[in-house]
Amino acid sequence: MRPNPHTARICLYASLLFLDWLSITIAFYLPQHLLHFSPTYATEISTTLPPMTVVACLLYGIIAFNAGAFSLIWVRSISVETGPAVRSLMLTYGALFLISYFFRLERDFSRLLLALAMILSLFLIVTFRVMVGTLIDTRLRGRLVRQVLLCDNCNFQPPADFERIDVAALGLRPDLKDPAMLNMLAQTIQNADRVTIACQPENRRNWAMMLKGLNVRGEIIMDEIGLYGPLAIGRVGASSALTVSIGTLPLRKAIAKRAFDLACCIPAVIALAPALAIIALAIKLDSKGPVLFRQRRVGRGNEFFHILKFRSMRVERTDSDGSRSASRDDDRITRVGYFIRRTSIDELPQLFNVLLGQMSIVGPRPHALGSLAGDQLFWDVDERYWHRHALKPGITGLAQVRGYRGATVYTEDLTNRLQADLEYIANWSFWKDLAIVFMTLKVVVHRNTY
Repeated sequence: MRPNPHTARICLYASLLFLDWLSITIAFYLPQHLLHFSPTYATEISTTLPPMTVVACLLYGIIAFNAGAFSLIWVRSISVETGPAVRSLMLTYGALFLISYFFRLERDFSRLLLALAMILSLFLIVTFRVMVGTLIDTRLRGRLVRQVLLCDNCNFQPPADFERIDVAALGLRPDLKDPAMLNMLAQTIQNADRVTIACQPENRRNWAMMLKGLNVRGEIIMDEIGLYGPLAIGRVGASSALTVSIGTLPLRKAIAKRAFDLACCIPAVIALAPALAIIALAIKLDSKGPVLFRQRRVGRGNEFFHILKFRSMRVERTDSDGSRSASRDDDRITRVGYFIRRTSIDELPQLFNVLLGQMSIVGPRPHALGSLAGDQLFWDVDERYWHRHALKPGITGLAQVRGYRGATVYTEDLTNRLQADLEYIANWSFWKDLAIVFMTLKVVVHRNTY
């Protein structure tokens, strides 16, 4: 089993947070033993010290997380990551000084003690981070970052910290019209942070288009571009590499999005459990067959997964590839199916896809492999189609709240959705997800849902 660098980084960030909190705690408790206070004042300080320490740690944790004090950039350059930590600490103590002023805590807690705690915690945080940075550079770098070089019909030799993969040996080729190739690429570079392609010039464009749909930093080796000194290039050993894609969300934002998914999903599953059971019973009584419908769809990084829905069609007439869109008077739909499709209730089992980490509450809607816009497959209409899979697919999304739902009868039906999906990916924020969830309540019943 290949080690997961994302798990290793989370452990690293948790260790850094622990060391930061330890620095703040030591900084609060050490000065009181060095300074001489009267017995009465020392007792008052001892009473106030624990809650002040807890408040300081909680404030610092929140501020530092939002300031980016724990991110992958820290692994590459310790100086970059010390800055956000220091600024977060200054904001924390600034808030503590204001709190002590407004609540008149100076009677119970010395301002001198608070100033000494700030100076000492600053020193300890910087010292601990320098020590951890040295440990990373000497021993842990290979565990924290996975860098992959895909060689396509060339003999390029990467630096020692790259994992070299011969795509010809895997049967992998840059074919934008074959979803199986994109799925194979996603599985090959799973858990990678940086993917570099070394290939022949005629294949560069196709490889670049494939990389854009992955949640990873992607590069194409192009030594000749170094002659022009462009800015958007990377280095792989002594060679120049053109950067064609970047990971959509840094780890801290990915954690925030996952926390949002679970915060919405878990209460929803618990609250809706009785309703889910009643719907399942109604489906079973209405027609023969399983309660749930499973269909292979394209997920994050163009990797396949099976979406879950309540079955709304007769089993013998179910379209497993999704090549035929449901129509208003579709004779495949059961009586219960008509109701649950009109009210979007058939989508509720996707909450379990969210729990499994295959989907998100908000994101581009996942499509079946046989879906057509007019008489063309989606990726034949617009080759940017694969780029929409840089994030996890969602139960709802920006395209859906804008009214782009239902059958894709014309190519414009797809391009409108695609444009909304790419806009969402480029401008993701926690607040946008929250707004889309509330806006979804207005379009649960829609004229195009049938």
